[in-house]
Parts: sequence; C-alpha cells; structure tokens
Amino acid sequence: MRIIRGILKSRRFSAPKGFPSRPTTDYAKEGLFNILENKFSLMNLQILDLCAGTGNITLEFASRESGHITAVDQNFNCVKFIKNLVKEVEMEENIEVYRADVRDFVKKTTKTFDLIFADPPYDSPIHAELVATIFERNLLNANGLTIIEHGRRTDLTHFPQFEQTKQYGNVYFTFLRNTTIENE
Repeated sequence: MRIIRGILKSRRFSAPKGFPSRPTTDYAKEGLFNILENKFSLMNLQILDLCAGTGNITLEFASRESGHITAVDQNFNCVKFIKNLVKEVEMEENIEVYRADVRDFVKKTTKTFDLIFADPPYDSPIHAELVATIFERNLLNANGLTIIEHGRRTDLTHFPQFEQTKQYGNVYFTFLRNTTIENE
C-alpha cells in the first residue's frame, strides 16, 4: 500500500504474507479521497476507521493531517501491524488503535465523529447493521459522513441518510450523511 498525499506521501507499507486483511486499492483510495476533498474539509476532524485492517485508510487520513483518528479491528495481527506503523511514522498522538469487534465498538462508544469509514469483509453481512447502529446511536456529528466500502452485492440505498454510491473497479463506496441540525 502507498500513501497518496500529505506528509507521508509516497511512503509504502507492506503487510506480511498471509495477512488477514486486504487493503483498499490505490485506485479506489485515490477516488475516495478526491471525493472527500471536494465535499469536505479534512482538517481537525474526529475520524473512526472500522475494520481498519492494514491501516491504509487511517494512515492516509493521518498523512493529510485530518485530525484525530480512531482505528478499530478485531484481529490481533491487524491491530499489532497498525500500532507498529503508527509508531514508525510517529503519529501516536493522532491515532488510537483498538482491538474490538466493530459491532460492539459502535454499540458502546461514547464518542461522536465527523467521519466514519468502515470496510468490513465484502462477504460479511454486517454492512447494514453497522449503518443502522451508527445512525440509531447518533455517532455522527451534524453533517457528518459515513462511508461504507463494499462489493457489488451490498445495497445500502434504502437508508434515509443515503447520499450516493461510487464504484472504482470492484470497489464500491456508499456515502451516508447525518443531515440533522445541531441543537434539534
């Protein structure tokens, strides 16, 4: 995986052979961040990266100095790998890494976020469950954005917060926005 932009631009990180996660492709990641930069200021955000895997998306946000990032994955090897990367790039102050089932994490966290990114395994049935819990628990700040990475079989258009789905090869990103106004 390669960091596309920012203070870590062009740095490459490789997961060990047999790693239990697949990183978002550079092509899809570049498309995602182009959309984000055109829709959103990526400065001083509270970001949650669910199913963080290799830490690819976490490090891309950190490289762009986007704010504070919380990365969550249930796999011990993924968490260890991300923690080592965070230490290597000296970003311990900006990135927290937790080992937890992401479903439990979103049910229990007391924090709110400006942006939530989730990349569960494509064949996992939890995509809709995560979206429902995020919005039921009001985990997004006003005008906050949830982005779910998924394969072609996942359809999240039935959620009232649905904004759009973008495709990059075999990678799909569905964008859902919290349209509530603060102090409602």
